Amino acid sequence: MLLISGFLSVAMSCSHKKNHENMLVLTERIQYPVFIKSPYTEETDWWRENMEGPKREKFVNIIIDAALSGKVKAYNYIDNTLLTKEQVNAIFDRYDTITMNRPTPPYDEVDTVINIKLDRKEIHRITFMEEWYFDEENFKMEKTVVGIAPALTSYGDSTEVLGYKPLFWIYLDEKYPLKN
Repeated sequence: MLLISGFLSVAMSCSHKKNHENMLVLTERIQYPVFIKSPYTEETDWWRENMEGPKREKFVNIIIDAALSGKVKAYNYIDNTLLTKEQVNAIFDRYDTITMNRPTPPYDEVDTVINIKLDRKEIHRITFMEEWYFDEENFKMEKTVVGIAPALTSYGDSTEVLGYKPLFWIYLDEKYPLKN
């Protein structure tokens, strides 16, 4: 009985793995950003540039909480260096020093330390890194996600969107990160 259950366990785990052996490798690594919430407008076709609110929030929270707790390794978006737990925490809760003029005479300049906490609700994009495969015989395409990078929306003074700042990479495949 033990032998049968062991065999079934191995067989089931193998059946869940994708076999890309007979498929054309279109790309081993492609990355592209995807809106999970459009910062622009809520269209009637909300699904075009949005994930459903509770699902989006849960997905973002899972990624962020796993990186903050050290459950998964987080890597610098630019150079793929492994981030320490302190570096990941600093992404979400950091201090900056700004110079301001005093509001009262003599109006001299004074350095002020401010605490900046990242608002998870401002994560509107995720960059995915994937491997793409094409089965010519069955005319099917398969994609495997190998990395995820949440991106924060950056705003100008007039609340215009300036761009998106990727926070870090989390890799879902042990062969990553690849060095650039």
